[in-house]
Amino acid sequence: MEVDREDGRSQNQLRPLACSRNILHRAHGSASWSQGDTKVLAAVYGPKAGTKKNENPEKACIEVIWKPKTGQIGKPEKEYEMILKRTLESICILTVNPNTTTSIIVQVVNDDGALLPSAINAACMALVDAGIPMKHLAVAICCCLAKSGYVILDPTKLEEQKMKAFAYLVFPNSVRSVLPEGSLRVEGEPIENGIITSVTHGIMSVADYFYCLERGRAASVKLSDFLRRNLQQQSTDSSKAG
Repeated sequence: MEVDREDGRSQNQLRPLACSRNILHRAHGSASWSQGDTKVLAAVYGPKAGTKKNENPEKACIEVIWKPKTGQIGKPEKEYEMILKRTLESICILTVNPNTTTSIIVQVVNDDGALLPSAINAACMALVDAGIPMKHLAVAICCCLAKSGYVILDPTKLEEQKMKAFAYLVFPNSVRSVLPEGSLRVEGEPIENGIITSVTHGIMSVADYFYCLERGRAASVKLSDFLRRNLQQQSTDSSKAG
């Protein structure tokens, strides 16, 4: 069933994507990520000596600090911090720099839907820019379920508010050799059909969830291809500048 969206997109169509790295000179790594009118900045500081309280000193510690566009941080932002921390811990190689802390600052510039996936994508690219050892890259997508049963990808804020339920899904990057040679140490093989993080809000059946999973996985291939082209382009630009 075809669904009319206010911006004219099809159900599976993502908003225009944009990503830039090395945009903050005082950070060890940084990136901006935009999906339509949603924009997030991420900055990486570290690794710095020592781990946070209650963290394992035999591994590196990941700290996430969420900064909303306006106002104070609340319960949703605290939840975002926890999801981001767990997601990034799962893709970083924490045994390389034990007893250290790497801080990721996420600054919301504008929220027009799919905010958490955009933040995950921005943070992942900032880690790449900082040269933090990683098992693989990750891509995040939001799938929304309407009361009538149809599913749309990458919703705007208005679309999110009208939906019955939605799922934030994070997949391993499906494109092999996505990173420019020598830019980052990567260990392990990509998980072809795996999922890193799954967070749902609202009520959906098991069948609806697996349908969202199927649609999200297909979209992750498009996101992975975008990352590959973006990294290759910025690597070429850096070589020319050098």
